[in-house]
Amino acid sequence: MGKKVMVVDGDAESLSTVKFTLEAAGYEVGVCENGRLAWDAISQFQPDLIILDVMLPGIDGYSLQIKLAQEPATKDMPIVVLTSLEPAKSLFQKFPQVVAFMTKPFKPEELLEHVHGALARAGG
Repeated sequence: MGKKVMVVDGDAESLSTVKFTLEAAGYEVGVCENGRLAWDAISQFQPDLIILDVMLPGIDGYSLQIKLAQEPATKDMPIVVLTSLEPAKSLFQKFPQVVAFMTKPFKPEELLEHVHGALARAGG
């Protein structure tokens, strides 16, 4: 089985597209549509990388990123931020674990490039 990627995105269409793209490339994909449920989903799935949206129901992606950065189990996990909120980029630049910031709509090949690169740098 390939590397594990957790996709946290409140938009069902985007979530489906990302999941399809990653599975077609051989990744094992977990999904979560709600920021409030994301922490438990991440803890159970134990991904090698997270793709994170900013606008989520429950808890927004920025608040979730702060928690991920503070927890020993996830503080070094690479994160690709994928959002339609371009101005949020500056908020995420202070987190070293955020390896890429992409805006929607996205090109599947660009997403895979960022995921492959992040996992390669993380030792996978």
